[in-house]
Order: sequence, then structure tokens, then C-alpha cells
Amino acid sequence: MRMAFSLAACLSAALALLLDAQTAHAKPNILIIVGDDMGYADIGVHGCKDIATPNIDSMAKNGIRCTNGYVSGPYCSPTRAGLMTGRYQTRFGHEFNPGPPPEGPDVGLPLTETTLAQRLKDAGYKTGMVGKWHLGSERKFHPMSRGFQEYFGFLGGAHPYFLNQGDTPNNPVLREFEPADEKEYLTDAFAREATAFIDRHAKDSWFLYLTFNAVHTPMHAADKYLARFKDVSDPQRRTYCGMMSAMDDAIGAVLKKLDENRLTDNTLIFFVSDNGGPPVNASSNGPLHGHKAQTWEGGIRVPYLVQWKGTLPAGKTYDQPVIQLDFSPTCLAAAGAEAKEPNFDGVNLLPYLQNKVTAPPHETLYWRFGQQMAIRHGNYKLVKAAGNDKPELYDLAADIGETKDLSIAKPEVYKDLQARYDAWNKTLVEPRWQAPNAAAKAAKKAQNQGKKAKAAANK
Repeated sequence: MRMAFSLAACLSAALALLLDAQTAHAKPNILIIVGDDMGYADIGVHGCKDIATPNIDSMAKNGIRCTNGYVSGPYCSPTRAGLMTGRYQTRFGHEFNPGPPPEGPDVGLPLTETTLAQRLKDAGYKTGMVGKWHLGSERKFHPMSRGFQEYFGFLGGAHPYFLNQGDTPNNPVLREFEPADEKEYLTDAFAREATAFIDRHAKDSWFLYLTFNAVHTPMHAADKYLARFKDVSDPQRRTYCGMMSAMDDAIGAVLKKLDENRLTDNTLIFFVSDNGGPPVNASSNGPLHGHKAQTWEGGIRVPYLVQWKGTLPAGKTYDQPVIQLDFSPTCLAAAGAEAKEPNFDGVNLLPYLQNKVTAPPHETLYWRFGQQMAIRHGNYKLVKAAGNDKPELYDLAADIGETKDLSIAKPEVYKDLQARYDAWNKTLVEPRWQAPNAAAKAAKKAQNQGKKAKAAANK
């Protein structure tokens, strides 16, 4: 009797362990892909004609394209701080880019903030990052100090793509904490490292944060990619096309690796650009007004794709406003690891994307970037950006290009949005550091250009 009982207990325990292992593996893998300084109109599903982006487009074909997708900052580091925390970065003073490394001992994503990587690591995920960090270069800010168990990339805001063209000792390509002896074109190297991570962890539940520096300056394209665009006459645009094509190939390699390991149906994928395209890299924001470093739509509305085969509908568009702050709560909900402290500004998008909830995920979205601001409430947007001396009001449903100021025609809407913004702004803190000189000069230049353009349009 005792032997039978003992055998039954052992079998029961073994079955429980097996079920636990199956449950752990059933947790979806999470892949977040970030492009850098992409133009809104520079992917096929947004109408691009001179660059084929079949792999990026496939995520729209197999998932959902969010037509009103935003980021919480109009340039690199603030957007990444918001993405990693699920909170407006202005709540914790990460309003501007850090300077080039070394930035200083206290310049980086504050240690008071818990990252998505740390939350998923605590939930049993294998966590890896490949690419651009830009959230502080001190060891305490390093990705492997913030929840990532593996890292290959660089810590600063920009990097040469050919490692013999200007790599600096202050911003090397790293494997974990040590400089890597890298020889490949950097976008190709990121593809290699990302696919290797997936192979290593094919039997685990994993989170991979893949952050390309393409298509950020410097403008470096490998010959094999340039050769695809012989008919593009503008040399800067031709280089941009080559860099975009390289990133699309890299994304294709990652998606293929998921298929090879039969992981596609169990992987939640987000794709986004960190901000709108700037004029310097020959990107195109299409119908949107403005560009990177501005709170016009061209600075903050970005390509935003979500794929989870079998769980989310395929080939659909979602037209309600969403923001990259939503990544953290959505990923944690998918992983069954929702945060204990409800301090997110983002929301879990799954019930909205699955059409279980018809109300908008966000009643209102906000932006503060130095003297620039914006608030979107419904279809109305109040914005003070480069080139305007006071806030202007636009109906984005009728005027995506922000061409017709409704401030005079709709004073009550103007007043309401200004009051909402003022109330939100009172909940924020002062910036922990000021914008680097180069960024400040660029913002000033953009503001002057905006004023000139506006004056010319009014003639």
C-alpha cells in the first residue's frame, strides 16, 4: 500500500513538473523591434514607392497596422525611456537626450524606474538586447544592469555602420560589458546576433529588444544594398534607401528564424520607429507636417505594427490612437506578469486589438519637449511646436497635415485642451538634465525654419 502510494505521489509530482514546464513554455515570446529616425512614409504599407520593405510590411499583413501610432517623445532617448517603463518619461525627468558618452554619472534612465526587461526577467523570461541603448553609458545604466541577461550593441545615440569609419573608445560596440571585435556592417551584425539569440533560447520563454540604429546618421550603406537603388538619383536618398533595405533584410532574417524554430505563432511582435524622420537623412514623412525633434505629427506619429499570429487578427488596421507606452503593459499581460504597482501611462492593448473593447485605449495623449508641447484629445490636437509662438488647434481626422488652425473657430475646444494639458503638466518633474548643445542648436534651427516656412506660406 505504502509503495503504491509513494509511486502515485512520484507520478503526480512528475506530472506537475511537466505541466509547469509546459505552462512556462506556453508563455509567449516577446520581440520588440525599433527603427531609428525612419520616415513615416518610408515603408510599403504607408505608400513608399522607391524602397521595398517586404519584411516590415509582412508584420502588417500578418498582424495589425495602427494608423494613429505615436511615440511619447520626438527624438531618440526620451522615446526609449518611455518604452522601457510604460510611463511618460517627463514624469521622471528623462525629457532630453543624454549627451555623447561619457555623459556624466547621473545621466541615464533613473534607477527608480523598473524596466520591462526587469519585469519579464522576474517572471522567468530570458531577456536579451541587440542594438542601440541610449539610456546612459555608466555601468549602473547598462542594459545588463537594468534587467537584460545578454547584450550586444552600443550605449550612445549614434554609431558608424562600418567599424573602421570612426568607432570611438567612448562608444564601442559591446558584447555584454566588453568591446567586441566586430567586422560586419553593423545592421547585418545586429541581424546575426538577434537570430543567434532566438536559436539559443528556442526552448525558453524569451524577450528580445532589437533596436537598430538604421536609418540614423551617419549615412553608411554597404555596396550590396546600394546596388539595389541605382535608379535613385539623389545620392543621400539612395544611401537612405540602402540602409532601409538592409534593416528590412535583417528583420526578415529574424522573422525567418522564428519560423524555422516554429515560434512565430507564440511570439508577440511590436515594430515602431523611435520618432519621425529628420531632413538630414533624406527620409520622408509623407503627409505629416514637421519632423524629428518637433511635436508636429511628423515628429511623433510613426509606423506602428503589432503581430501575434493566431491571437490577434491579421491584415487589419486599428485607427484609435495608441502609443509606445502601451508596449510594457501589453507585453506583461500577454506574459501573465502584470505589474503589481499600477503606475503605467500605457495600457494593455490586447482587448482593444482583439475587438473585445470598442472604446479608445486613450482618451488623451500628451507631449512635453522643452518649450514644445502637444495634446491629442479625440481627433483634436493642440500643439506648440517649432515655428509657432503659441498653441494652435487642429482636427487630425480632417487635417492630418496640420494646415488649418482652428483656434479662432473653436475657442471652447482650444480652452478645454489647454486646461487638460496644464493639469497634466503639473504632475511632471523638471528635466534631470538639459538638452545637449547639438540638439539644442538643431531644435533652434528647426524652429527658425518653421517660422520661415510659415511666413512664406502666408504670403
